Amino acid sequence: MIRIVEETGSTNADLIERLNAGDRIAEGDWLVARRQTAGRGRQGREWFDGSGNFLGSSVVHPAPSDPPAHTLALASGLAVYEALLTWCPDPAQLSLKWPNDVLLGHAKISGILLEAVGGTSAQSIVIGIGVNLAVAPQLPDRKTIALAQVTKPPSIEVFAERLAHCLDLELQRWREFGLDLLVRRWCDCAHPLGTPLAVHDGDAGVVKGTFGGLSGEGSLLLRLADGQTRAIHAGDVSLD
Repeated sequence: MIRIVEETGSTNADLIERLNAGDRIAEGDWLVARRQTAGRGRQGREWFDGSGNFLGSSVVHPAPSDPPAHTLALASGLAVYEALLTWCPDPAQLSLKWPNDVLLGHAKISGILLEAVGGTSAQSIVIGIGVNLAVAPQLPDRKTIALAQVTKPPSIEVFAERLAHCLDLELQRWREFGLDLLVRRWCDCAHPLGTPLAVHDGDAGVVKGTFGGLSGEGSLLLRLADGQTRAIHAGDVSLD
C-alpha cells in the first residue's frame, strides 16, 4: 500500500512514531509526502522540502536469519538505482556511491536515511528515500541534479510504484541470496575501481584514497597512497 499525503514533518518520523506506539506496519507499505517541513538527511542535515520530488519512507522487519541490518543501506541504494534506470536517458551516467547515494554524472540525485526502531531483539528499520525528480536542492558541500534536467520526470505516484517494486525485489534477493550477490551487484553499479575518494569520518578528519570495491560484509575498501587498503565502516564519502 502506498499512502500519499500533501504535507508532513517527516515521513521517517511519522513511521517511527507509529512503530513506537505499537502499530504493525507491513513491509511494502509506504508513506509518501508531496512536501516535508522537517525532513532530514544523514548526520542531521536538513533536507529539501519537496516541490515535485519524491519523499517517502517504508519499513523492513529483519529476521534473525537475514543478513546484517546495516547492509539494507546497500540494498536500498540499489533499489533507487534500478528505479531511476527506467527513466535515465544515459544509464552509463548513473552510479552508486557508498553506502547508498545515487549519482547522475558526478552529482547527487538521491539520498537515503536508515533509522532503527526498537530493541536489538525486535528491531525494525525505517528507510527514508528522497529523489530529485523535479528540482535539485542547493547543498553547500556537494553537487546535486534533478531528473528533470536530463529528461521528463515521472509523477510522484508513478515513481512511487516503480520504487516500491524495486525495493521489494531487492529485499527478496537480500534474504534469499545474502551478501555475496548484493555486494557484487552493488559494485557493478558503482563508480569505477580506482575512483579518487575522500572519507570524512568526523574524528580523524579526512582520509583520501581510491575506490577498491567493498568487503564481503559491505564495508568500503579505500586504497591508500602507501598501498595499504583500509576498510571504512562509517563515514561521509565524496568523490575527490
